Amino acid sequence: MDDATDAARLAGAHDGPAAGGDLGAGGDPGAGDEAGDGPGGDTAARLADPARLADHLAGWLHTEVTAGGGAGVVFGLSGGIDSAVVAALALRAFPETSLGVIMPCHSDPRDAADADLVADGFGLPTETVDLGPVHDLLLDTLAAARPDIRNDRLTGANLKPRLRMMTLYAFANRLGYRVLGTGNLSELTIGYFTKYGDGGVDLLPLGELVKSEVRALARHLGVPQPVIDKPPSAGLWAGHTDEGEMGLTYEALDAYLLGRGADPATAARIESMRAASAHKRALPKIAPKTTER
Repeated sequence: MDDATDAARLAGAHDGPAAGGDLGAGGDPGAGDEAGDGPGGDTAARLADPARLADHLAGWLHTEVTAGGGAGVVFGLSGGIDSAVVAALALRAFPETSLGVIMPCHSDPRDAADADLVADGFGLPTETVDLGPVHDLLLDTLAAARPDIRNDRLTGANLKPRLRMMTLYAFANRLGYRVLGTGNLSELTIGYFTKYGDGGVDLLPLGELVKSEVRALARHLGVPQPVIDKPPSAGLWAGHTDEGEMGLTYEALDAYLLGRGADPATAARIESMRAASAHKRALPKIAPKTTER
């Protein structure tokens, strides 16, 4: 998920729906995979059998993590549906070595309460790290060099997911774990995540599932109903919702991505976001040593 205003985000480093990557052509997490190739291959067909999909994704996680020498997994537990589904899959893959980290940063108290609800329901070990003081100190330090940065809501909001990812990698380094992201195909396609924030992860188990598919999988996995029902939000500021910031409903976005079409304005908006966010889904380009290539 991301932050900031639509226009700034679309072009920025997070930085919002548009600041990010493309689906297909710019190194998108789900692009180019044939059915069955990625973590979710042929998702529309497979979601008719959520039990099979859950087993597949848990197995994929276990294979990928252990192949790279990982001993377990760590992820942010936000109190939202995506992180709840990742929690359930993680526990299937690593029953003894899964860790959820709750990282409030001037957040709605309901988010931490919902995260606890998920953890208690699944029996997930958690750690809580309050990033509010660190966020404020960093913002003060930055403002000492650039006073106007304090008035830029997008910049301040993007610090939050980047601090959270730093925190997750600290746990991962200490424990020998791999960091799981919670982004889904709907968000990845339009760049609705923060570059080197919630986009900076090792594995994306939900990367080929649109939001509606994540909801269906959540119901199968037993995610608490209040978490399934609450409006998706990255919690970047008071009253923030994903759909409000994106300027799109997940219903319309999912329908388009699943090939069910969209009105011309919606289709144009999605494709614009996809193109503007391509850099968020791609690895840094490396300059050639010579001009002869």
